[in-house]
Amino acid sequence: MTQEEDIKNAVKVLKEGGVILYPTDTVWGIGCDATNPEAVAKVYKIKHRDDSKALICLVDSDARLQRYVRNVPAVAWDLLDAAVKPTTVILDNAVNLAPNLIAEDGSIALRITKEPFSKELCYRFQKALVSTSANISGEPAAQNYCDISQELLDSVDYVCWTRRQEHKPHTPSSIIKLKPNGEVKIIRA
Repeated sequence: MTQEEDIKNAVKVLKEGGVILYPTDTVWGIGCDATNPEAVAKVYKIKHRDDSKALICLVDSDARLQRYVRNVPAVAWDLLDAAVKPTTVILDNAVNLAPNLIAEDGSIALRITKEPFSKELCYRFQKALVSTSANISGEPAAQNYCDISQELLDSVDYVCWTRRQEHKPHTPSSIIKLKPNGEVKIIRA
């Protein structure tokens, strides 16, 4: 299967409200349409995760990020430009996303992916994509496809083919919370 066919299949499932497993710019992820509350609820159920714990979303560009946050602080752009590894920013005033994805304080965790597969997937899907690590809550994140449990493989609607053969270390993103007043808090380095 070509990468293009893989992306087309994944996008079709996402548009139908399904859940996918896919390689990201960090570890393998569980993904769904970040604007679809039913799909987001499925992800929480698959992960056995309390829905009060926020999930990260991936986007393909600065412009797409701006669709989901009212008034992105200037410091966010500086941080993202300076980042040397994948960096997730938690921003206040989330909009246009599934309500069960937005934290109680109105914030959302977003990351602009530069990795070719996930970037193209986000671009083709034309929406934010949930990107939570491919694991049951409390278990180690799946760095590679071979690390994903059979339970997870059986619980999603589509498993991407791209990068399944890869065997190399991957680490989760840095996470930085930014407040409108310019306050910066490092959640995960």
